[in-house]
Amino acid sequence: MTEITFHERRAVQLENADVRVSLTVEGGHLAEILHKGSGVNPLWLPPWPSIEPSTHDFARHPEYGAGSEARLLSGILGHSICLDTFGAPSAEEAAAGMPVHGEGPVIPYQVSASSGDEVTLAATLRLAQLRFSRRIEIAPGLPVVVLSETVENLSASDRPIAWTQHVTLGPPFLESGSTQFRLPATRSKVGDASFNDNLGPYLPDAEFVWPNCPLKGGGTEDFQTNTRRPVSGGFTTHLMDPAREQAFFLAWSPSSKILFGYIWQQKDFPWLARWEEHHLRTQPPWNGNGVTCGMEFGVSPFVESRRQMVERGSLFGVPAYRWVPALSKVNAQYCAFVTTAEKIPESVKWDGSFGIAFG
Repeated sequence: MTEITFHERRAVQLENADVRVSLTVEGGHLAEILHKGSGVNPLWLPPWPSIEPSTHDFARHPEYGAGSEARLLSGILGHSICLDTFGAPSAEEAAAGMPVHGEGPVIPYQVSASSGDEVTLAATLRLAQLRFSRRIEIAPGLPVVVLSETVENLSASDRPIAWTQHVTLGPPFLESGSTQFRLPATRSKVGDASFNDNLGPYLPDAEFVWPNCPLKGGGTEDFQTNTRRPVSGGFTTHLMDPAREQAFFLAWSPSSKILFGYIWQQKDFPWLARWEEHHLRTQPPWNGNGVTCGMEFGVSPFVESRRQMVERGSLFGVPAYRWVPALSKVNAQYCAFVTTAEKIPESVKWDGSFGIAFG
């Protein structure tokens, strides 16, 4: 483990001959999973300066906007954790200090390493009364990163939580009309008209079968290829095939020949939310410059408040949140990889350690 400064942020790094992983101390973001041979980091680095979330102040930092998400946006990088909400807090929660997507992506983490090949980030979510830890491991000579997470309920009450891996891809890996995607979805649905103020091209609340998303003006858009529209954006949710033990997403750049993806247990994270932002948002800090595609897998289908999540209960017969029993722990393990390929595979399997095989 090496301590560094990454995009003006305090961070630590793990690396081997194939891959370099950079993690921020505040927010615990996986800011970089770099393919060292090509120099490509598929993860999103926003076009605005990054600061430590603890230093954010509305009066001193108007460039990050005036909304409840400003603190999060001031420090967001790459892959962040949404815990224990996935979306905006209620008015009462916001008044009590709860940020967008919960405390997980904005609080400082304690960093420890037992060897040069692994690092653990841990923090107590004071408002949520949870303890969260994430161990990141790499192995010599393999382009695979294994992540193990634990959520501990510190309270004497059973808790319904959101727990989502906010994996966001960006340029130069993400290219208009070019980058390819694969995932094993069964049923899908577009978010409601509130997302992006209903400015995006996708038909609100429409149910569909991956990859053909209904458009407002009729027809569909194939989500297996990144949008080529000059202005676009929206949010859809996708149920990962319950018949499969493992779920995944694959993303491939025809220009760089870089293949990137994540693999996880379907029972741990049954939903993948696809968030697209392509020059649609004009308010600060976006200013019309955002180019992202979030492939966000977790226990909840939609970005919404905790109350809305609980009232929804389920979608397509699958729960929309996870219970953490009183004074108990829940665990999940998954992996990320970055390598080269001449074309995108249709599937991938993971052996639970550092071995992956494409189909």
